[in-house]
Amino acid sequence: MSIKILLADDHKITREGLRSLLEDQADMKVVAEAKEGRETVELAAKLAPDVVIMDVSMPEMNGMEATRQIVNKNENVKVIALSMHSDSLFVCEMLKSGASGYLLKDCAFEELARAIHTVIKGKTYLSPGISDVVVSGYLRQLSKPEPSSSKVLTDREREVLQLIAEGKSTKQIALKLYISGKTVETHRRQIMNKLDIFTIAELTKYAIRKGLTSLDV
Repeated sequence: MSIKILLADDHKITREGLRSLLEDQADMKVVAEAKEGRETVELAAKLAPDVVIMDVSMPEMNGMEATRQIVNKNENVKVIALSMHSDSLFVCEMLKSGASGYLLKDCAFEELARAIHTVIKGKTYLSPGISDVVVSGYLRQLSKPEPSSSKVLTDREREVLQLIAEGKSTKQIALKLYISGKTVETHRRQIMNKLDIFTIAELTKYAIRKGLTSLDV
């Protein structure tokens, strides 16, 4: 039986290249493609793929948030992050979100195929060199105090924060999330109060530091 794969990347040429390579494998089948996180979550719920190959930096909903929502809804779906980012922030946040693997975009296709077969067996796969990043990041986290619960953003607040950081207006955010403008403003106030940040510029900087969005999205 073929391994059902969902591709998520905001660059069409990347998706097309991956699809071509994956469908040359006798035991793999690409069931769908998505260009942003929210679409990925919807397709994962609808199609129940075995594996999602997930870009980390995508517009409107990043790969971390999409991974969190997918795994929360169906723990049998395995997510492999495929990213240009090798620093501990992105790697550790993706793993905390529920990803089963993390590869860099400059890896050989053979490594991606190996990662897919590894996560299907219930194991974790990390690109060579990423393991050291994960250990270093973990040790740094151990030395930090636990964050105050008042600073922990909800799923919806993280979504709103990313959209704010990407320059979306209240009306655009409301339409995108199917909520009222008043609700968006409420979320904005709650985010600012929790983070003790009260300007859009500083919120944007915070979102970039936390990997919720990036300058190249």
